[in-house]
Amino acid sequence: MATKPSEKAKPAPKSAAPAAKSVKPPKKGDAPNALQKPLQPSQDLAQIVGSEMLPRGEVVSKVWAYIKANNLQNPKNRREIVADDKLRKVFGKEKVTMFEMNKYLAQHLS
Repeated sequence: MATKPSEKAKPAPKSAAPAAKSVKPPKKGDAPNALQKPLQPSQDLAQIVGSEMLPRGEVVSKVWAYIKANNLQNPKNRREIVADDKLRKVFGKEKVTMFEMNKYLAQHLS
């Protein structure tokens, strides 16, 4: 007995994929985390990133952009930053590693 096209076995319905987690907007009383909180840079740091209040992550991004634009990474050890006059005021020394940099930036944010 031949089956008609309309009588073909239908595939089993696929189970619905798990819903993607949605990011909930912060509640009214929630404060931004430490990386999102706008901070005021010191006068020395403001020469590099500007004087407006910025979140810590954006400050780090702007400092990295300045370092790369002025070719301030040690070519033999790219983890080392050789400070120019502006960065020397922020870091307090001639050379810092990329890992030390955040420690010195934190001292110039309030």
